[in-house]
Amino acid sequence: MVAGNLRLGVMALTMTLVLAGCESLSTGSFQMPDIFGGSGSDEAVVKRQIPFPADEYAKLEKKGTSAVQGRLTYETSDGRTLIGADETVSVAPATRYAAEAADVALSGRKIEPADPRAREYTHYAKTDDNGYFVVRGIPSGVFYVAGSVLLPGGNSRSPIIIKQIELGEGQTRDVDLSR
Repeated sequence: MVAGNLRLGVMALTMTLVLAGCESLSTGSFQMPDIFGGSGSDEAVVKRQIPFPADEYAKLEKKGTSAVQGRLTYETSDGRTLIGADETVSVAPATRYAAEAADVALSGRKIEPADPRAREYTHYAKTDDNGYFVVRGIPSGVFYVAGSVLLPGGNSRSPIIIKQIELGEGQTRDVDLSR
């Protein structure tokens, strides 16, 4: 059960990154560039198998009093630590719909764009020059925090970095978003 919930959560967070942000950005208005695709623009896109579950999302709160803060970094194969400066971090609720997208993204493939209604439940923040971020206004629940770092040369990105968290009402959670 825990493993299934973790996988669902990882997928939800990845989905959030597919959709779209130290400043908090309002939900739904910011879209992050697609960081899950390969190098070519003609790469095949995986068709979604799970339709947007409006009933599942309707049970979720869009805003709350909780926050997530942390730092985005990526360690290269040669041991260098890259700072995720000026990157987008997303916080998405764990849902079946997001889990499917995360599964596809974690396998290195692209998935077709998400239903715009999902963005209304996703929170974003932009990292500062040192990779630090703060995302405010999150409701309580289980979420996935995700990000990716632009690699040297600017032509590719690190693999997706995802952490699952649980937030209580009014809680601030520290997240080391590194890989």
